[in-house]
Amino acid sequence: MSGQKARMLAGELYLADDPELAADALRAATLSEKFNATSAAEPDARRTLLTELVGDLGERVEIRPPLYVDYGYQITIGAGTFVNFGAVMLDVGRITIGADVQIGPNVQLLTPTHPIDPELRRAKWESAEPITIEDNVWLGGGVIVGPDVTIGENTVVGAGAVVVKDLPPNVVAAGVPAAVVKRL
Repeated sequence: MSGQKARMLAGELYLADDPELAADALRAATLSEKFNATSAAEPDARRTLLTELVGDLGERVEIRPPLYVDYGYQITIGAGTFVNFGAVMLDVGRITIGADVQIGPNVQLLTPTHPIDPELRRAKWESAEPITIEDNVWLGGGVIVGPDVTIGENTVVGAGAVVVKDLPPNVVAAGVPAAVVKRL
């Protein structure tokens, strides 16, 4: 494993133009293109491609294409989860999605971060923080979840919300930035 990939996996600053990371990204892009070209009449082909693309795929997971990822292998998806059209899962950092999660169309899970220091940014350093979506969460259409966020089990996040801080279990959250509007 290259030094840059090890740094990325450790959540440290790394350079994304590393040849090993470029090969990993190309692999993910190729598998994603194949998955995105499948039809609903090919559930076995979809499952085979997803099993190869993501790090861990639970039973009865349904993902509707198109799906966009950085590497794929940093994504874990629990059993019975549904992901609607147009999901973006930038898995520079680990993305953990629990069981029975419902993800609406055009949801973005964004783990990458960049240094605030302009010289480090100019030198192309970047890093990432993980995202955790616990069991039985519902993310409405167009939700954006930023790096270093955990959404607690049974929580509902309203359409179009931008989640930049952890949300506790058993709440409804909405808005930009997302805030708790109701306890369940």
